[in-house]
Order: sequence, then structure tokens, then C-alpha cells
Amino acid sequence: MSIAPLLALSIAFHLYVGARIVPAIPTAWAGAALTLLLLASALLVPMGLFARRMARRPVADTLAWAGLVFMGLFSSLLVFTVLRDALLGLAWLVNLAAPVLPLDTMRAATAVAVPLLAIGVTLLGYLNARRTAAVVTVEIPVAGLPAALHGFTIVQISDIHVGPTIRERYVEAIVEAVNRLKPDLVAITGDLVDGSVAELASQVAPLRRLKSRDGSFFVTGNHEYYSGVEAWMAHLEQLGIQVLHNQHVVIERGGAKLLLAGVPDYSAGHFDAAHRSDPQAALAGAPADAAVKVLLAHQPRSAPAAAQAGFDLQLSGHTHGGQFLPWNFLVKLQQPFTAGLHAIDQLRIYVSRGTGYWGPPKRFGAPSEITRVKLVPTA
Repeated sequence: MSIAPLLALSIAFHLYVGARIVPAIPTAWAGAALTLLLLASALLVPMGLFARRMARRPVADTLAWAGLVFMGLFSSLLVFTVLRDALLGLAWLVNLAAPVLPLDTMRAATAVAVPLLAIGVTLLGYLNARRTAAVVTVEIPVAGLPAALHGFTIVQISDIHVGPTIRERYVEAIVEAVNRLKPDLVAITGDLVDGSVAELASQVAPLRRLKSRDGSFFVTGNHEYYSGVEAWMAHLEQLGIQVLHNQHVVIERGGAKLLLAGVPDYSAGHFDAAHRSDPQAALAGAPADAAVKVLLAHQPRSAPAAAQAGFDLQLSGHTHGGQFLPWNFLVKLQQPFTAGLHAIDQLRIYVSRGTGYWGPPKRFGAPSEITRVKLVPTA
């Protein structure tokens, strides 16, 4: 895809916002400032997405940063403009019955409010996105859990999206936070990168320093398939992270067995038939006496197949919890679960909101997380 169609689409959406908001702003200088901001945004958003094709580093990195920040800002501008139009339309209908609402005052006040709200949400979202994710502890009750596995801890990180704006220092902070938790094992549930091994090997290098009793494990997300999946699978193995590709490992504690399996991304079969996600195949050769069966699967959509295969717990990501309002409401149109703990029959599914972010450095209403999963016996 060339930049031209994206640029045309960007200009069209920015013209809509400008036409609806700028004429209603009562102060001339504020209207001019918003016009300049919209012009910069209309150009920088597509340029940021094509930065690596248009320029070399460090210019490409600067373009990407600017474009992605403006993408986050414009997303809120567009949403608030649509909501404003809906509000004014409703007020107009009310006035048809009885002219009680001051429409001119409402137009001016809401025209000022839209950019102020969008800028405020974007600033708060930026701060939320750039901080190191907080730890969320989730207890998973397991029927008949052997005493040797009481309190077994899996630390899950997901959807870091190392790329134009997430670099080595961001990853290093995540690694340090994970290591402080002293987990039994670390699970990385996909969408680790947005770029090739050649571009990002040095940026993911801190993952080599992840520490846990039983090791670190990885399953692919959809973004690995945009970034050279085979090369990334091989590179992560070199970092000491075991890739579970329709496979499982068995971890023993005092004679009790925990089975940890992993499948490729739900959509992986569309990229390569050999990567078709298959929870049942991941159990091939599994011991019959495994006390707990845990599946790592990037997308929550793997859950029905995981339940049918007989897993007790599925750890997923992919959704980012919506990342920022109002997109968390739209995630439900594509995924069965947006975030948190859910169940299908005997299967518990935990969906992480993600440890990094994709695209705009912005999280609002959907904070990032490092998930500490503890297995506990049922009451």
C-alpha cells in the first residue's frame, strides 16, 4: 500500500473535524491554532506510519513518534466531534418541540471543549502508556490442586509491541519488575514486536535477563507474522526463551505435574498452514496424570477449542483491554472477552490488557499490566 490513499483518508477525516469545530470556536486565535494542529496531524499521521519507508533513523524514529502521538490525539478529536454532533442533533430535536435550549451557546462551548478534552485525554493517556505496567495479581482456583502446586506462580507479560516508540529501556524496566516477583515461570503471550529481528534484536535483548524457577515461554501473536515469525522464533530461543508451537512441557513439583502448552496465534494458519493453532495437538503425548493444564494462546478466541481439549486455564492477551476509550467497547465485536478473568465450562480464561501498547503511546481507561497468576485450591 502506498501513502497516497492513507493521506487522502487522513485529510478527509481531518477536514470533517475542522469543518465542524473551527467555525464554532468563538476566539479567532484559538480557531487558527486548532487549524494548524489539524493540518500538522493530517500530514504527520500517515507519514508516521510510513516513516521507515520514507527515511532512515533517526529521522524515521522522530517521524514515527510524531505521527503516532498525533494519531492518538486525532482519535480522541474525532470521537469527541462525533459525540458533539450527536449531542447538538439531540438538542435541535428537543428545540423543535419546545425552544428551551440555547443552541448557539452550546455550539460555542462544545467547540472549545472538544479539543481541550482530546488534549487532556491524550496527555493522561501518554503518561499511562509510558510508565512501567503495574502488577495485577490473579488467583486461579483449581479443583484438586496438589499441595506441591499451591501458590505456583506464572508471571504473564503480553503485547509489549517493541518497535518505533518502545525500546530497550522500556523492556528493561519490564524485566526488572518481573524479576522482582520471583515467579515459577514467565509466560509471554505474543505481540512482542513490530519489526524485524535485524531492526529490533538489540531492543529485546533485556529479555535474556528474565529470571524464574522453570524458565520463560513464548507463543506467537499476530504481529509476529507481520515481522518475520520464523526469524523471531529462532531469535527468542537464542535468548533462552522457549517457543511453544502447538507443544507442551511438563513441570514437576514434589511428584505433582503441571502441563504448560502453547499454540500459535489464532490467525496464524492464514499466514502459514504449518502454523495453524491447535490446542488439541499441543497435548499430544501429554501425561494422563497432569494435575493442571495451562494453555498460552495469544487471542481469547482460542478459548472454545481450549475448553474442548480439556485445559484448566488459558492465558491470553491481544485485546489491550481496548487501550483507550471508546475502543474497548468495539473489541467485544471481535473477541469473546476484552480483559480479566472469565470461564467456559471447566476452563478459566485470563485476558491481559497488555504490558505495552500498540500504535499511539496512549492508554486511557485500560491500564497496562504485568499479571501475576497464582494457582490456589478451590475453597
